[in-house]
Amino acid sequence: MGTKKEAVVWRVDPFQPDPGLIARAAAILRSGGLVAFPTETVYGLGASALDPQAVAGIFRVKGRPADNPLIVHVAHRRMVYRLASTVSALAEKLMDVFWPGPLTIILPRGKDVPPEVSAGLDTIAIRMPAHQVALDLIRAARLPVAAPSAYLSGRPSPTTAAHVFEDLGEYIDAILDGGPADIGVESTVLDLASPVPVVLRPGGVTVEELRAAVGEVRLDPSAAGAAAEGGEGEQAHQKPRSPGLKYRHYAPRAPLILVEGDPPQVVAKVRELAADRIAGGQKVGILACAESAGFYEQGKVLVAGSRRRPEQMAARLYGALRHFDELGVDVIIAEGIAPVGLGLAIMNRLRRAAGGRIHRV
Repeated sequence: MGTKKEAVVWRVDPFQPDPGLIARAAAILRSGGLVAFPTETVYGLGASALDPQAVAGIFRVKGRPADNPLIVHVAHRRMVYRLASTVSALAEKLMDVFWPGPLTIILPRGKDVPPEVSAGLDTIAIRMPAHQVALDLIRAARLPVAAPSAYLSGRPSPTTAAHVFEDLGEYIDAILDGGPADIGVESTVLDLASPVPVVLRPGGVTVEELRAAVGEVRLDPSAAGAAAEGGEGEQAHQKPRSPGLKYRHYAPRAPLILVEGDPPQVVAKVRELAADRIAGGQKVGILACAESAGFYEQGKVLVAGSRRRPEQMAARLYGALRHFDELGVDVIIAEGIAPVGLGLAIMNRLRRAAGGRIHRV
């Protein structure tokens, strides 16, 4: 953790942010400070990507492992050419189709980028956010901004400025409050180092959308969200190529149990698990789909959204997990959904939050 302070919170219009407030936040970034800001996915914790000491501040404040690389946010293509040593034709096409938007691409790291940004890797993860506040801030700062999610490492990501303040308000310089994030889960991370692009982390751009745009795209085995704190076997000793791969992430304070399978069997198993825990004197939270929430008579039930509308579930997911923390539940039992489309990103987050506590029925 850094030195205690209290972040100033500036409320900004998400579509027409006040240029004066943006300029003040940009000045903090240029001076080596830390500013949290909204994107279309979640809130990011920003520092100058070209300042090693500022980047070190991100790791220190978040309690982030030093081998967990950061994503660098840009506001125009010129920044990409400065950050990456080479930019392939495929990368150009992906930028044409998906930027600004929730797609991060991994490219060879340029010599101007401090190795701390990429945790010593020879690659760099870059994206252009589709949020006016973020774009205006980067342009005003006149530098690329390294920005992981603005939360304590391991916690659910922040989708509101209040979430950021709860986790980091005592340790960073400023928060730009642009209202709730739209998508609610982080960007998709696509590695372009191999002949066939590889999705390392599913997110706001679906695998189906990527394949429609560029053809063959593979899924890294970790993209499903296999949960293992610190990794398993060989992976435990390797540097992750992307955020969200090696360490347990997105977890509320209470242990989370995930139930996957066909909806009727999932409901029956959740009811069974909840009844057992309640009989044992525990306060139980249930994260349910809209279609099945009415089947639970016991426990504190929060509705994530309809399983037919994964975009609704994604937008509510992290807020619901944090709300269970506020309710003080002893355990959370969550329904899984089909891992297709945006559902793959949702299940990636839930599986990692569960840390291996998964029932498949």
